[in-house]
Amino acid sequence: MGVFTRLSDIVNSNINSMLDRAEDPEKIVRLIIQEMEDTLVEVRARAAKAIADKKESERKKAEFDARVDEWEKKAELAIAKGREDLARGAVAAKRQAQEMAQLLESDLKSIDETLAKTNDDLLKLQNKLKEAKAKQRSMEYRHTAASDRVRINRQVHDGRIDDALARYEHWERKIEELESEAESFVMGTGPGGAGRPKTLVDEFKELEAEDDINAELEALRQRVAARGGPQAN
Repeated sequence: MGVFTRLSDIVNSNINSMLDRAEDPEKIVRLIIQEMEDTLVEVRARAAKAIADKKESERKKAEFDARVDEWEKKAELAIAKGREDLARGAVAAKRQAQEMAQLLESDLKSIDETLAKTNDDLLKLQNKLKEAKAKQRSMEYRHTAASDRVRINRQVHDGRIDDALARYEHWERKIEELESEAESFVMGTGPGGAGRPKTLVDEFKELEAEDDINAELEALRQRVAARGGPQAN
């Protein structure tokens, strides 16, 4: 298949339709992108050669155009000098130069048409390539998201996780039972009460309470003394 035939097939292809029919769309889109990139390189190389050929044809045409003018002047000179034989030869050479210039002009038109068509196809190919790469990115995102969902769902429904959570809840209940049992030993007993020895905190609380009682009694004595009544001992 020639490069321009392949280019035409790609430009006229329907990527969505190709992917819908494919058993492995991700593989197909990778192949499409590779084919497009290879074709793009080939077409650009052909276009570069066509541009070089155009410049060469333009240079040659300019040379033959110059020869046409030169032989025409020589023919006029020969006529002016009465050398019809030389004038005839100059006219023949001029006609040959004109024919070559016309052939090159035809070649240039053909090259221009080819380059214009190639440029149009390259633009279409680049748009198709962008479309294919966008499809590839979309598939990659969807594939990654689907894989993540599968992995998460597997973990959520994994029996090992349920067993681990059940064991955790079992030990949590055990700890709560131990804590409840420890609290039950001190229920119904106050500071220093029966069933529990006094702690250092309890001793200081009793000292503080005793100081408060003494202070309140002293205040009471002073009030009674101020009224002239009997002082409490």
